[in-house]
Amino acid sequence: MRYIIGIDDTDNLDSRGTGHRARMMGLGLMKAGLGKLENITRHQLFVSPLIPYTSHNSSASLVVSDVNDPIELTDFCRVFLVQESAEGSDAGLCVAAYDQVDKDLQEWGRKAKSIVLTMDEAISLAQKNNICLEGLTGEKCGIIGSLAAVGLRKEGNDGRLLWMPNLRETKGIFKVSEVFALLSPDAIIDMEGKQVSAESKVELTDWSRPVMRGNKITLILQPCNKDEEADYTSAPKEFIKSISG
Repeated sequence: MRYIIGIDDTDNLDSRGTGHRARMMGLGLMKAGLGKLENITRHQLFVSPLIPYTSHNSSASLVVSDVNDPIELTDFCRVFLVQESAEGSDAGLCVAAYDQVDKDLQEWGRKAKSIVLTMDEAISLAQKNNICLEGLTGEKCGIIGSLAAVGLRKEGNDGRLLWMPNLRETKGIFKVSEVFALLSPDAIIDMEGKQVSAESKVELTDWSRPVMRGNKITLILQPCNKDEEADYTSAPKEFIKSISG
């Protein structure tokens, strides 16, 4: 079976962020034989003085397939976050079967990007949908963002990829057809939304981050100057940040 795992508020101002812990947890559960890690996505949530957060109020979702024992998977994530979440964090964990994430949960994710939500509301929604939602450290308010991450990832129109196979290791100049083979994105387009030719050359930088669009992992490229070796390069960081959350 396929599952979405949401985590939130695992860090403090002096520690590595939630994205780092999501990658470590995902690679760890795969090493333990609990499933196949497909990808990890960062989701930006509402920034307000009424909401306690560390630096950016972002959460992370992990898509994991080939899961045979969801209880063992949940136990692994729980133990990892209790052990690895930073001192003073308010870590939350949500684990849901992919097909279990309905429109109400997706709507929760959208709301978490624009309004203040409560822990009681999160608990009630999780219980209604019979999905695992647990506060693990501190005030446990990370349950709000972890539930939101699951809903946003299922909806498939929010966030940027923090991890997918070969993403962080693939740098240099490649044909677009080779990028498809190496990274397996669903689409490669330019910043105007036009499909890029398979024979075009693209330079992937050390900050290539596909985004989710129409439930497709979409790599966005920026045209290069005519005197450069490549036809395209990775879209600028600030552009990707501006459209991904």
